[in-house]
Amino acid sequence: MNKRERFMNVLANKPVDRVPVAMFHHFTTYSEWLTGLERPDVFEKNIEGHRKSREVFDPDVVKVMNDSLMLMPVDVSEVKCAADLTKIKLPAMDSPFMQKTKELTIRALEFYKDSEAPKYVTGFSPAMVLRSSMGGLTGVQEGKPKLVQYLEEDPDTFLAALDKIADTIMAMHEMLIKECGAEGIYFSVNNQNHFFPDEMYTKYITPSDKKVIAHANTLSDINLLHICGYAGKANNLQLFKDYDIAGFNWAVHAEGVSLSEGKKLFGGKPVFGGFEQATVIYTGTREEVEEFTYKILDDAGQVGVMIGADCTVPTDIDDNRLEWVRQACIKYAEAHK
Repeated sequence: MNKRERFMNVLANKPVDRVPVAMFHHFTTYSEWLTGLERPDVFEKNIEGHRKSREVFDPDVVKVMNDSLMLMPVDVSEVKCAADLTKIKLPAMDSPFMQKTKELTIRALEFYKDSEAPKYVTGFSPAMVLRSSMGGLTGVQEGKPKLVQYLEEDPDTFLAALDKIADTIMAMHEMLIKECGAEGIYFSVNNQNHFFPDEMYTKYITPSDKKVIAHANTLSDINLLHICGYAGKANNLQLFKDYDIAGFNWAVHAEGVSLSEGKKLFGGKPVFGGFEQATVIYTGTREEVEEFTYKILDDAGQVGVMIGADCTVPTDIDDNRLEWVRQACIKYAEAHK
């Protein structure tokens, strides 16, 4: 099978000649994320990283890593209370952010133009975009987060703000797929550490997630859900089990839910993951990486499964390690014919 045939069989829950590998890492440092508009050097480093990475590892699944731009900026400078969420300002399609996102995507995908692997761009949920702009994305805040207070005080205005953000995200996804060569959305959601109480997430956040996914599904039938457990921050997977999307990834180790267990939770849909971000895959010997790959496959099987990680693997990882995983998948398939 070639990469595309293999991948499409995974999404169809059909047998494959060997399980594909879907692992990704950033190309810039944490301090450089989101600085691409102000720092042309970081923007170029972001793009060049794709070229250098492919020289070492030709991926089974391509995903553009938009580190230097990443989450869409929302101007919240006028938001001082819940009612002010009506005043958020979103980037227009001809804004520098949108145009640089388009440029980054086209130039990064150019390095993979001769690859039959499926090609993805990263999308983020409206709630993640708003949280990022309000400074509430990266951890537990002291006391009740401001956005949770706003939601409790004025849920209708909060919902309207998420809906407005969703519309702009949808327009961006349409641009990336119709104009830039992307084939699917790798849609990132999270409610790490119960940022929003679960019942609040289901009632007020889920609708905007599902709206963006439904639109993405009109553009592509290979969209994937990434339930982001970055740096070991757990989510409640139950919040996402009925999302209408082609496949699911989550932080196996943070959640304590194996691929086989998750496959049942998500109704038999294809799943991927298995490795922690920065343990065996990052520091283990080749034999240890191989053994861990076998362990994942022993648990999950080889149908409707890809090998991946809880989230992005470390930026400075040796990409040869990803090839170790692929070769382990080949050896495992040979041994289990």
